[in-house]
Amino acid sequence: MYAVVGCGECSTLWLLADPRSQESAVCPGCGRRHRTEALRRLFESDDREAAREARAAMLAERDGHAEAFENVESVAAMEDRVEEAGVDDREYLEAAGIDADAVADAGERDRTSQSRDEVVREALRTLDRPTEDEVVDYASERGVDADFAREFLDRLVRRGEATGGRGGYRLL
Repeated sequence: MYAVVGCGECSTLWLLADPRSQESAVCPGCGRRHRTEALRRLFESDDREAAREARAAMLAERDGHAEAFENVESVAAMEDRVEEAGVDDREYLEAAGIDADAVADAGERDRTSQSRDEVVREALRTLDRPTEDEVVDYASERGVDADFAREFLDRLVRRGEATGGRGGYRLL
């Protein structure tokens, strides 16, 4: 069972897994502890994806983007389409005349470098409730394109993996 619940202090919406088995839950936005029985369940489902979709719809409505959200596929369907689109890395490299095995070997040697996604996530873990600009600055200092950082931050919020708004961003 998954429930979309909201904080009365900071208005953060988040997913709560199996709310009946927990006595309390901590708001990921402001850190306030709530009794789970006192939390208003805005949506409940046995399906995590359905709960994620409901939360995304509520956030879109709250932020004045409900009409645009209605024209968007489900989050899960969009993720599947992105995975199927385009060519895989090996095919791309070989079409460009690059030895894909050599690239893979180089990647194995350089395990200390982080992906762009990891840098943005690290910003959310490291900084205390950062604004979008602070996340972008952090990522840019580590070689991540500012546009990518903004888009990936939005993607994390839409997926329900992060929350953002008045109180800054944080991973859920």
